[in-house]
Amino acid sequence: MSNLYSKEHKIIVQKLIKARLEVGLNQIEVAKKLGRSQSYLSKIESGQRKIDVVQLRKFAEIYKKDINFFLK
Repeated sequence: MSNLYSKEHKIIVQKLIKARLEVGLNQIEVAKKLGRSQSYLSKIESGQRKIDVVQLRKFAEIYKKDINFFLK
């Protein structure tokens, strides 16, 4: 696995995975809530795809977190 992005991106990805696990959802369940495929979410969580602020806001809603959780 090759991480294409910055250390900051890696930290956000780690927080996304942690938040998903905390709410007890698997990748398929989250992908359905996003209207995306499981492979899309897998690429985000493996650091192969960047996410924008709109996507991050949607993740925050799904995971019941303030968006700042991912940015601090």
